[in-house]
Amino acid sequence: MSDQTSTSRRALLGGIAAAGMAAAVSSGKAMAGPTAITYSGPTITLWPGKAPGAPAKLPIRKVQQQSKDAAFDDRWITGIAAPSLEVRQPAYRDGSAVILLPGGGYGFLSWDNEGEEQARWLTARGVTCFILSYRLPGEGWAKRETVPLQDAQRAVRLVRARAAEFGIDPKRVAVLGFSAGGHLAGSIATRFGEDVYTPVDKADALSARPDLAGMIYPVVSLSQSFTHGGSRDNLLGENASEALRHAGSVENRVTAETPPVFLTASSDDGLVPIGNSLAMYGAMLVRQRPAEFHGFDKGGHGFGARLGRDTPAHAWPDLFHAYGRRHGIFTA
Repeated sequence: MSDQTSTSRRALLGGIAAAGMAAAVSSGKAMAGPTAITYSGPTITLWPGKAPGAPAKLPIRKVQQQSKDAAFDDRWITGIAAPSLEVRQPAYRDGSAVILLPGGGYGFLSWDNEGEEQARWLTARGVTCFILSYRLPGEGWAKRETVPLQDAQRAVRLVRARAAEFGIDPKRVAVLGFSAGGHLAGSIATRFGEDVYTPVDKADALSARPDLAGMIYPVVSLSQSFTHGGSRDNLLGENASEALRHAGSVENRVTAETPPVFLTASSDDGLVPIGNSLAMYGAMLVRQRPAEFHGFDKGGHGFGARLGRDTPAHAWPDLFHAYGRRHGIFTA
């Protein structure tokens, strides 16, 4: 990740609870790195009709382009009125699926860095990817504290419901989230059975439990001193009660049913402290649940899959894929 991109992301995330988005511009064809993704599949709308708790005036989609290179997209998305899954299919399918959860402090979605680019390396390994465009809780939705979880539960169920269509095994569905998306990955891994919306069709009879959860430089706690305040306030609202903060802290929700969890973060992350990952790892160990944690001394925050080989945290995609293979998710 370039210094310019890292700095701009930090500036927005750091003040996102109090500041509005800058003027947005539309972007053209999706790019991931220097070349366009050519294996795009259909768009799956999550909800028939309006999503639960819709405001009278729906948010308007905006795309803010961070990249100065016309051949390289780096988009931040807001105004998600109709949450959806964007399908990215590999030429060879190993039968696994990963639902990608971009971060952005619950105030925007870092679509390319933590969505399209992740789909690129995963599809190269035979994994069918679904990038989740989930609703942002501060955009007027009722019950804001469960809005992203509603979308994540529904997404897992829809992927399972349409598994045959995409050539995937419904028992090999993982989630992979980044930053606030890591908090969402942890939330679906620990709160998959919680009733957060009224069922709308037969898909909602299926389990929302992912078979594995990857949490990359994640927000975990909403109540400890090392929380990311912007993510907390965007999800819960400012001045949320301690009870609500405790309930939204993933480390407090781990149970004997929590699936295997993969964690990675960097010691030099100045935005979302590594203490979040340590808290989740410790909670998994206490509950004797399978977990793997990689802490790197260098990497910062928001690095996605962009780090050079001279930065230690660059190794995380191979480590995540290896962990998934050991747990029977990936086979390629």
